Amino acid sequence: MILRLQPPTDKQKEFLKATCKHVGFGGARGGGKSFAVRMKAKLLALRYPGIKLLIVRRTYAELMNNHISFLIKELAGAAKYSRSDYEFVFPNGSCIKFGYCACDADLDRYQGAEYDVIFIDEATQLTEYQMKTLTACVRGVNGFPKRIYYTCNPGGPGHGYIKRVFIDRRYNAGEDPDDYLFIRSLVTDNAALMSTQPDYVDQLRALPEKLRRAWLFGEWNVLDGNFFEEFRDDPEHYRDRRFTHVISPFNIPQSWRVYRSFDWGYAKPFSCGWWAVDNDGVLYRIAELYGCTGDPDTGLKLTPDEVFGRIHSTECTHPALKGRNILGVADPAIWECQTGESIADVAAKHAVFFSRGDNKRIPGWLQVHYRLRFDGDGYPMMYVFSTCRDFIRTVPLLVYDRNRPEDLDTSGEDHIADETRYMCMSRPITPREEVPRKLMSGDPRSLYLDMTAEDVYSGSEQQKMEIYNV
Repeated sequence: MILRLQPPTDKQKEFLKATCKHVGFGGARGGGKSFAVRMKAKLLALRYPGIKLLIVRRTYAELMNNHISFLIKELAGAAKYSRSDYEFVFPNGSCIKFGYCACDADLDRYQGAEYDVIFIDEATQLTEYQMKTLTACVRGVNGFPKRIYYTCNPGGPGHGYIKRVFIDRRYNAGEDPDDYLFIRSLVTDNAALMSTQPDYVDQLRALPEKLRRAWLFGEWNVLDGNFFEEFRDDPEHYRDRRFTHVISPFNIPQSWRVYRSFDWGYAKPFSCGWWAVDNDGVLYRIAELYGCTGDPDTGLKLTPDEVFGRIHSTECTHPALKGRNILGVADPAIWECQTGESIADVAAKHAVFFSRGDNKRIPGWLQVHYRLRFDGDGYPMMYVFSTCRDFIRTVPLLVYDRNRPEDLDTSGEDHIADETRYMCMSRPITPREEVPRKLMSGDPRSLYLDMTAEDVYSGSEQQKMEIYNV
C-alpha cells in the first residue's frame, strides 16, 4: 500500500527510524511531537499486518484534540475508526487504539492487555508508576517489534523519571542503557509550526526565565530552587519602586478599585489579602490578614464565623479599606457544602462577598510570574507594601515541586501564594519581555531568541509530498 505523508523534519525522521525499545522524543515545546507519533503509528500499522498499537495521553479530550481528529482525516479510506472502541482498524488487521490515564485507577483498564508498541504522548504528565505499569503491557509471542515511545517536555509528575533514563542516563538494576535513545527536538526544528504560528516562539520567549529555558531550549536541570526567583525586596528602592517588589505604603486614591483575595485554612493558616489596582492595571498588596499562631504554617483553628468576623472588622477600620466597595475572589472550594452551610455562606453573613476564583495552578503561577517580572526600565506589575510582613516572609521561601517541576511545592507555606494566584487570575495580563532583547545578545542561546519564522522555514509546503512505500 502506498501512503502519502507530509515531509517530516530532520528530527522527526530520526524518530521514525529509531528502533530502540525505549525512545524519547522532544525536550521542548512545539517540536512536532504529536505529528511524529501519528506518522510513526501509521507506518508501523501498515508495515506489520496485525500489529497492535496504543497511544496514551492523560485524558480522552487530549487524545481527540491531538490525534484522533487528525487521524480520522489522514486515514480516510485506509482505516476505519470505531468510536465505541476508540481504535482505528486497518484492512491488514493492524489497529491503533487510544487510552487515557489521568490517575492510577485508570490503569485498571489495561490489566491483561497486550500491545506490541505503546506511545506515551506528553509522558512527563504521567507518574513513573503509571508509565511503568503501561509499559508492562508491551509483550507478546509474535515477531512484531516491541517498543515504547515517549514524547516529553521538562516538567510534570514524570519529569524525574524521564530525566534519569533519557537525559542523565542513570540506570537501575534491570535497565539496559542500550535500550534507551533520546532525540532532542526544539520548536525551531518544526518548520510547519514556525510557518503557521510564527508568534509561538515569542510566547515561549516571554515565559519566566526557568520555564523559558525548559520549554524553549529543552533544558532539564533548571526547574529547581526558589519558585518566585523574580521576587526582590530592596529597601533602597522602596521610594522609586524600581527593581523591587516591596515598597513603602502610601495613600490609595479613591479612584482605584480595591479587591480582596482569600484562601481558607483551619489547622493551616487562612490568608486574606487586599489589593489596590491603579489606572495602568498594576497590583498593590496594601494589607493582609494571616491566621498563623506564630509557628510557621500553623493555623489558629478559628471557625468560619471568627475568620470572617475579623475580616469584616478589618475592612471597617483599616484606613485604606473602610468605606470602599471591595470585590472578593476566593478558592472555589469554599462553596462546597458539607453540613448545610458552606464557608462562602458564612462569609456572606458577615457582608464579606466573593466570586469564584480560577484555581488552575500552572496558568495561575504564570500570571504571578508575569506580574513579578521587571520591564526594561525596572518596573513590575505587582507591588507589596512593606507592612505585609507575612507575604514578604513566606513567598520567597517557596520552591519548585520535584515531581511536578513547573508547579509549586505544596509542602511549603503556600497559603498567601495561593490567594495571590487567585487575584492574578482574576485580572490576567499578557507576558512582557523581561529585559530588552538587545541586552541578551551575548547569551549563547541568542540564536533562538532572535530567530523568526523566515530563518527556519524554507517553504516545504511547496515541496512534493514524500512517498513512503510501506
